[in-house]
Amino acid sequence: MTADFVHLHVHSEYSLLDGASRLENLVEMAVKYEMPSIALTDHGVMYGVVDFYKLAKQAGINPVLGCEVYMAPRSRFAKEAHIDDSFYHLVSKFLYPCS
Repeated sequence: MTADFVHLHVHSEYSLLDGASRLENLVEMAVKYEMPSIALTDHGVMYGVVDFYKLAKQAGINPVLGCEVYMAPRSRFAKEAHIDDSFYHLVSKFLYPCS
């Protein structure tokens, strides 16, 4: 990888059943491969963003904060079985300028 490559879809240990990477390791690898930025886009949670932000800033990496959420076409109150089996993901990112 080169310095102009940035991971924008990254799951951490906070992404239950979908990620195992520890925040410290993610930032270490970004430094190792000279990435200017790295994103954190856990599934449906943002528990790790404060720690991730602090670790990235300390390491001189620009943190990109985000979240991967599920989109359902109908109301959460609609309870018919198997109608919403096809679900969709939306990855939302909050970009901060490098400083």
